[in-house]
Amino acid sequence: MSIVDLYESSKHRNNVAHFSAIVNIAMVDGDLNENEETLINRFSRKLDITETEYEEILKNSKKYPVLPQAKTDDRLERLLDLFKIIYSDHQIEEAELKLILKYAIQLGFSQERAEEIIKKTTKIFSGKIDLDQYKLILNIL
Repeated sequence: MSIVDLYESSKHRNNVAHFSAIVNIAMVDGDLNENEETLINRFSRKLDITETEYEEILKNSKKYPVLPQAKTDDRLERLLDLFKIIYSDHQIEEAELKLILKYAIQLGFSQERAEEIIKKTTKIFSGKIDLDQYKLILNIL
């Protein structure tokens, strides 16, 4: 097996684990709603999940552990994907908050940093930011 094959294999395993986390978050409150299913299908294409993997993950989304990410940008991207699933129904529930905190820590954030990121991201997704915070976000871009 070549180095390229090893990298691709590792990258795909990482994508499968992330897709499993997405499905697990979506199903934490019961069955998938229409918005969650649409996003899950979109993520399966984005992450190159095969039909077989898709079906297996839907049957047992807890089979694959969350893999830590070395780069902060990769961690944040994974969290953003999870928040998109959580807010597909325009709200966040206590079980989802607990699960995303667990995932943030497993991705490689400290407990304190994970709590801070989740608090801020929840404010953004829920629309509970004021003008100064909004301007700050736009200046970062």
